[in-house]
Amino acid sequence: MGYSMLRAVLPALLATCLVAAAQAQTATATLAPTAGNTTSGTVTFTQKGDKVMVSAKVSGLTPGGHGFHVHEKGDCSASDGMSAGGHFNPTGKPHGDPNAPDHHAGDMPMLQADASGNATLSTELGVIAVGSGATDIVGKSVIVHKDADDFKTQPTGNSGARVACGVINKS
Repeated sequence: MGYSMLRAVLPALLATCLVAAAQAQTATATLAPTAGNTTSGTVTFTQKGDKVMVSAKVSGLTPGGHGFHVHEKGDCSASDGMSAGGHFNPTGKPHGDPNAPDHHAGDMPMLQADASGNATLSTELGVIAVGSGATDIVGKSVIVHKDADDFKTQPTGNSGARVACGVINKS
């Protein structure tokens, strides 16, 4: 009886898994430079269970660390990126390292640009969501900052000017 039950249930389980994988929520932000800057790139967010995979490829940076955050408004119309508002923080936490227990939902690991000004990042975040809920990032924006994030200074991490902005749209 066990084997025949397994044969009956296995195809249904496989079909459910394939449908769930095909319905993974994905969102993308195309980064454009703010006035006087050359930074551009793409950031992709993919919901995987209760985590979001973030993949970023950014160019036109100065070598070194750059603050990298989801901001509260999906508006990059201001030439300095200030129309994107502050860090996305629906849970009311202080700014901090995304690996620490308390931090803004929009706090992400720093981008590290190489000597040619290129940065890539692949990370998994557990506070944000793609497509639903209070921590949904669709319709928000991604900001790349001029300077490194100290993960301490409130509320911004002392990351300096905004060098690129991109609105997060569902893919």
